[in-house]
Amino acid sequence: MRNASRLSVLALTVVYFTGCCYVPGGSCRDWVHNGFKVGPNYCRPAAPVASEWIDYGNANLKSDERHLCAWWSVFNDPVLNSLVQTAYQQNLTLRQAGARIIEARAQLGIAQGNLFPQDQFAFGEYSRVKLSQNVANPPAVAWFSEWTFGFTGSWELDFWGRYRRAIEAADAELDASVENYDDVLVILISDVASNYVQYRTFEQRIVYARANAQTQKGAFDIATDKFQHGATTERDTTQAKQLYEQTEALIPVLEISKRQAANRICTLLGMPPRDLDPILGQGTGVPVVPAEVVVGVPADLVRRRPDVRRAEREVAAQSARIGVAVSDLYPHLSVLGTIGIEAEQFGDLFKTGSMIGEISPGFRWDILNYGRLVNNVRVQDARFQLLAYTYQERVLTAGREAEDAIISFLKSQEQVRHLESGTNAAVRTVEITRDQYSEGAVDFTAVFVFESDLTTQQDQLALAQGNIALGLISVYRALGGGWQIRLGQDGGNGEIIQPPVWEGEEVPNPTEKSDVETPLIPPPAAAPPDANAGLIQSPQDADASTASPLPRPLEPAIPPGESSPK
Repeated sequence: MRNASRLSVLALTVVYFTGCCYVPGGSCRDWVHNGFKVGPNYCRPAAPVASEWIDYGNANLKSDERHLCAWWSVFNDPVLNSLVQTAYQQNLTLRQAGARIIEARAQLGIAQGNLFPQDQFAFGEYSRVKLSQNVANPPAVAWFSEWTFGFTGSWELDFWGRYRRAIEAADAELDASVENYDDVLVILISDVASNYVQYRTFEQRIVYARANAQTQKGAFDIATDKFQHGATTERDTTQAKQLYEQTEALIPVLEISKRQAANRICTLLGMPPRDLDPILGQGTGVPVVPAEVVVGVPADLVRRRPDVRRAEREVAAQSARIGVAVSDLYPHLSVLGTIGIEAEQFGDLFKTGSMIGEISPGFRWDILNYGRLVNNVRVQDARFQLLAYTYQERVLTAGREAEDAIISFLKSQEQVRHLESGTNAAVRTVEITRDQYSEGAVDFTAVFVFESDLTTQQDQLALAQGNIALGLISVYRALGGGWQIRLGQDGGNGEIIQPPVWEGEEVPNPTEKSDVETPLIPPPAAAPPDANAGLIQSPQDADASTASPLPRPLEPAIPPGESSPK
């Protein structure tokens, strides 16, 4: 036995230093350097990121990141702060994402359990046997009993790193599920803020419409009075009535949209639709936003946006699955063992001599597989390349979304400045024209045109003011801000989930945020069970920081035309 062990050590030493064996993607020396694991070690794919924003020279773009963690606080709106907190506590989509983390963590536990004996079970049996006496050499005893109890197990050794690669894949999938949770949280907060801004925008548009309808009603009364006294024709009264009724007809349309925005808010808060007017209050106007926005640098998108990080973790998981597929090309080494007791009489089971046992080392090597195993490696490698390209495209899309949001925010401010000036001029024009009409200097057509223009311009002003706020929300959503809210509090849904952290990255300070407002809307009396209760920090890919770079995406783990070492 000792000689056999020495021979095994000598053989492995020769193989290591000579590199004379082949492992797909490298030699046996690489297999040793990889921690006795076949397959490629993972390294994050390169991603195209701009060095600076297109409008980096604009004075309204700032690189300070203080407001990204709780960006909605820049609106200085206690109602919005409360809506965000309530949605974080009660939103059902977010709880679904939390349940996926629980599932991924359990899958990781299953993968880790495969490092130990995969099959083990206890057994027991009693049998009463009757043997035939009408055979050659009949047995001395025709009837006998047999009692058997024991334990058996089998253990496939992780010689090629199959199970450790599976753990790496499950670990990366857990990271991806955490990033998915953060992505849902980013979208949730931005959706709450967007619908709240839309609600306030419709509210302001209704205020303008009602004020203009009241003004137009006054003009109609003047035209009617002048017609009754023969000072004008009936056309003036019909024109005035047409404009007044047209503006009145706009109000129900706006009220429908306002109610629909409130219903969307209710859904985001995890509650049935209800009248939110008493809760949100009346007449606060479109939320006022600062002229400046914090954007950092484009490279921050790769580490901050949860959807980008999720795509990267999916690449890491698939890289580990290549190693799992490569391990199928080699022998599966296993040990089977059984230990137990056996006796004819139950009382003899625990006596000396009743013990039975067996140990059976062995291997299983899948041969004559007609290319299935090699092609499975190629399948996993192709999926890896697909996910790598998806990750790179996700980075590009993130940059485009950020640039779109930035230009929308900046140009909407210019639009509002012009509309405010034009609206003020339109208000004065209507006042002058009405006075001239009352004095008979002009006919009602001028009043009709200018009052109609005022209605249109004020409605456009409210829309543009809302677009500034929506543009700011889109900027922070594109930058991936807001998920850090869960680092500072758990929202009543269990332990805080810590995100995976890349090398050289600092976790944002959760204390740099606005004071937490007491939710205006209480949680439901019978809330569903906490989907993300007990969630903890997910482990990081152990090899991510020390692994050697992968080959370029189009290079497969097994070159085309090259066969398995078998």
